[in-house]
Amino acid sequence: MKGFVVTGTGTGIGKTVFSAALVGALDGFYWKPVQSGLEEATDSETVASLAGLAPERILPEAWRLKLPASPHRSAAVEGVEIDPGSLEPPSCPGLLVIEGAGGLLVPLTRTTLFADLFARWGWPVVLCVGTGLGSINHALLSVEALRARGLSIHGLAFIGEPHQDDEEIICAIGGVRRLGRLPRVDPLNRERLAAAFAVHFDIGDFAA
Repeated sequence: MKGFVVTGTGTGIGKTVFSAALVGALDGFYWKPVQSGLEEATDSETVASLAGLAPERILPEAWRLKLPASPHRSAAVEGVEIDPGSLEPPSCPGLLVIEGAGGLLVPLTRTTLFADLFARWGWPVVLCVGTGLGSINHALLSVEALRARGLSIHGLAFIGEPHQDDEEIICAIGGVRRLGRLPRVDPLNRERLAAAFAVHFDIGDFAA
């Protein structure tokens, strides 16, 4: 069994919240290969809180870097060098949700982008698209970047307020599937997130 790579059209659009909803619904495993920024709750800690998984289902990060910046920059500040070749999805007895950092073209090192890492793995990708101004351009550029590397796009998960026409034209021009839209959940907690995901997504679309 494998799983999915979850990436986004940019930073701060809600892909960690979506990842928590997805891995919770799948009762799967979660892995963040590189965490940049340790002062606030890490993505793994956020997912653990929101997904309701047993602790052993949150797999440890390969790299934990203090500075909340692009991994290549965070690593340089700490005087370490990330080895992309050493990053391989961990084996686990279930579906694994892997969350990238920021958008597809965020540098992992000065010569390797996250999209390049995903291309080496060859796992299906769920692209999170923040709705609102600029979403069409950002989404279609991301789709092109994925296709240029031969990656399989499992579908698009929209996040935010509804913009039906934007969602329709992105999927039509991009030739991609709309998996659903996760609205902003406020207050955000495990129960409300799970309920929102169940209403707006079909878990069957993520079956192995």
